[in-house]
Amino acid sequence: MNVDKAVLSFAGAMVLISLSLATLVDPAWLWLTAFVGANMLQAGITGFCPAAMILRKLGLPAGNAFR
Repeated sequence: MNVDKAVLSFAGAMVLISLSLATLVDPAWLWLTAFVGANMLQAGITGFCPAAMILRKLGLPAGNAFR
């Protein structure tokens, strides 16, 4: 697994978890979904992704998107 796949997997998991929490616990958890979406949008535009930086430091090989 490379950084690109790990970032996408992490973002997808966070969206699903926050949607589940919004349904089962409190609708305020939708703010987490909005945060994840906004972070994905800015990462796509700027190429800056804190999660990718952390995963790279943990030893995952770089992919094509986040170098």
